[in-house]
Amino acid sequence: MASPLRLIIEDGHFQDEHGRHVLLRGINVAGDSKLPSQPDVPSHVAQDFFDGDNVKFHSRPFRKEDAHIHFSRLKRFGYNTIRYVFTWEAIEAAGPGRYDEVWIQHTIDVLRAAKDYGFYIFMDPHQDVWSRYCGGSGAPMWTIYACGLNPQSFDATEAAIVHNTYPDTENFPKMIWSTNYYRLAAATIFTLFFGGRDFAPKCIIDGINIQDYLQGHFVRACEHLAKRINEAGGIENDIVFGWESLNEPGRGMIGHVDLSVIPSEQQLKKGSSPTLWQAILTGSGRACEVDVWDMGGLGPYKTGRVLIDPRGEQAWLPADYDESRYGWKRDPDWKLGECLWAQHGVWDPATDMLLRKDYFEKHPTTGVKLDFHTFTNTYFMEFYRKYRDAIRGIHKDAIMLCQPPTLEVPPSIKGTEDDDPKMVYAPHYYDGITLMTKKWNRTWNVDVFGVLRGRYWHPAFAIKIGETAIRNSFKEQLAAMKKEGRDYMGNHPCILTEFGIPYDMDDKYAYKTGDYSSQSAAMDANHFAVEGALMEGYTLWLYCATNDHQRGDQWNGEDLSIFSIDDQTLPVSPLPHSPELNQSTSSLAKSTRKEVEDETSVTPGNLKRVLTNPSIASTPTTQNPELTNAPGYRAAEAYVRPAPITTNGPIIDYTFDLKNCEFTMEIEGTEAESEEFPTTVFLPEYHFPKDQCTIAVSSGKWEISTDDEERTWIQKLRWWHGIGKQSLKVTGVIRPHNTLAGTAEEAGYLQQCQESYVSSFKDCIVM
Repeated sequence: MASPLRLIIEDGHFQDEHGRHVLLRGINVAGDSKLPSQPDVPSHVAQDFFDGDNVKFHSRPFRKEDAHIHFSRLKRFGYNTIRYVFTWEAIEAAGPGRYDEVWIQHTIDVLRAAKDYGFYIFMDPHQDVWSRYCGGSGAPMWTIYACGLNPQSFDATEAAIVHNTYPDTENFPKMIWSTNYYRLAAATIFTLFFGGRDFAPKCIIDGINIQDYLQGHFVRACEHLAKRINEAGGIENDIVFGWESLNEPGRGMIGHVDLSVIPSEQQLKKGSSPTLWQAILTGSGRACEVDVWDMGGLGPYKTGRVLIDPRGEQAWLPADYDESRYGWKRDPDWKLGECLWAQHGVWDPATDMLLRKDYFEKHPTTGVKLDFHTFTNTYFMEFYRKYRDAIRGIHKDAIMLCQPPTLEVPPSIKGTEDDDPKMVYAPHYYDGITLMTKKWNRTWNVDVFGVLRGRYWHPAFAIKIGETAIRNSFKEQLAAMKKEGRDYMGNHPCILTEFGIPYDMDDKYAYKTGDYSSQSAAMDANHFAVEGALMEGYTLWLYCATNDHQRGDQWNGEDLSIFSIDDQTLPVSPLPHSPELNQSTSSLAKSTRKEVEDETSVTPGNLKRVLTNPSIASTPTTQNPELTNAPGYRAAEAYVRPAPITTNGPIIDYTFDLKNCEFTMEIEGTEAESEEFPTTVFLPEYHFPKDQCTIAVSSGKWEISTDDEERTWIQKLRWWHGIGKQSLKVTGVIRPHNTLAGTAEEAGYLQQCQESYVSSFKDCIVM
């Protein structure tokens, strides 16, 4: 029997069972889930990498015995929502239809542990560039073999740039993994996944097209997980309220006008950057000279050319490959040992001539031109419906989070049958300049979303100068993104399910000095944006339980985790807490109960565990002490911030001014169900010690109390207010943050880029 709904959608907003509006303030848990735990193969390790049929994810995202440590930590940071990261590989690594029930039970146990902390959780079937074997995460290794590709030849052919097989893992180019969307392996597989029936009709396996084979296995794997969660009882709706669609889907080659050129809309170019035609040639063992690009502050720029010479090695499985271990039967018309695009007449291997450069430009039967929006409205939505219906067949009340291709226009479904009252628009947004350069530039940035939507007649006008303008630009981009969702999809909540910052900025300067001011400024600017855009929710990327200063998130050189075992966590008041209240009236009272043991309290009962917990290990995690001799708070002051939890009435506006330590909120007050359910705000003690903050309200009474209603001591402000427009202002303790000014180097680079715009716009493309 399904539990009563803790979370519902009314008029495009989330509400709890008492009619209060709910802000979903969350975090992605955890980056560790991209990687197997047995064997432990982070992305810089080659050993056991290709033993993909035997990997286990049994301790992901972390050991269930440690779940309370992680959940109490996140609760103390003020989060009430978790985007639960898992991969298809974790469910079905052993082969088609072979589900890992041990991992599934582990997932159920971890979800059940999260229930005590009151989290709202939605499930994220995560992928990046298809699979670990294509340089990212997500799908099992057997899916690559099913597509006729040989992952062990991706390195020689550059069908994918993979950290595990990169010649110099210590100097793996930052963010180059994301270029794999445009290399042969991922481009081919996404084409087959979304459009195999139309573009690869010869690719028949077990009697069905590869598109139906891949989609069917993915959907059934997620459906099986949903079924097991449903059968476990006490999790569905109690803790797991919804399911997101496939993370950051790629369209592959579908819609490409000319395979022999890099399309103008492909702004992500880094390292060797072949055209798709060149990628097809090198994938068949041919040598090609390709352009090399790097990423600058205003986008990619060409640095030279390089020869890719596979010396005859092919990215395709050899003709005599024995695939009997997977039990499938490949149709005889789909020949191994030969490029499948050659088999479909795209090119002629005898002459190396490109025969159909526009093969993917239009639908092969209708002739409809397949631009990005058409892809989203057709191929993506066909897949989304299949996934949605499978999940809803198990989890009847599931809220579905629809994530179309990143930064693309959402699907045009407003007013159609797909305009689902239990749907959420789930876009992603990153400050690409900071992410790619790993530097926070206070002097200038670019309105990327505005450029992508053609809002400037010249991209030079998209440059935003000064930190205030940069922050406002972020906010305006997210507000425009939210509005776009309403315009195209209907009146649905918008949850920004990924945004974040790189912590290893400035060549890891913060790790050497303890100075996280750049990270704090960047993190604050991003949160200022999501608050100002009035998103109905957000989940920051990322929490990674094994992050350290040397390897970051242990995946492709990324380092976005708010937690690191080499840093400190934000200090809290000494425990046990006093039950005393700071109140606007003496008539209020609050009960408290004994706190659960967590990382903030050391008792005889948990002493051994605390001393052996890897998050506070006494041995250094890196061989370079320079990176660990100055642990800091990891810019926690910028993400541990006040925010509404529940409000009696819709939020008109809310924001936290970190510099002046001032939180303000306006709501359109409605009558509370009862005195027991007031408007509630998370008020972190670090910024707002209850005896050192001032409160101003437009009406009613308030209290500040610290309780452990959800197993972790957190400070909340409760407010009993009237109806109509109401305002709240809380002023706390000002601490020195974000004091660095823009450098002369940053300003000089801005001038250089402006000059290059005037003289040669074509060489300065905004990312």
